[in-house]
Amino acid sequence: MSKPQKIVIKLGMPSAKNRKEAMALAAKVHGVSSVAITGDDKDRLEVVGAGIDAANLVSCLRKKVLRRADILLVGEAKKKPEEPPQWWWPGYYYPQHHPLPVAVCEEPEMAGCHIM
Repeated sequence: MSKPQKIVIKLGMPSAKNRKEAMALAAKVHGVSSVAITGDDKDRLEVVGAGIDAANLVSCLRKKVLRRADILLVGEAKKKPEEPPQWWWPGYYYPQHHPLPVAVCEEPEMAGCHIM
């Protein structure tokens, strides 16, 4: 299994509709785990996933959504550091005792005592 990678693509003069279409197209690519619009001008598409062909993705974006799309960065995706576990200590603990299940075997009552 390949390592997750991060691809940043600069979109040329995107409108809100073009950004939405670019995100939808990138989300359909096999191996993509997340897609986001970043940058001050909201002109960068950030794609994170494993085994993504960046050149093929940009080619598809140019054909179907925008005439201009350029690869800015292809690198290894950084994992978020794991947070240390938060310990929870209850103030008081009162164990609850439940009665144990008891199997009751009842014999059918005899309809009177018959002596022969």
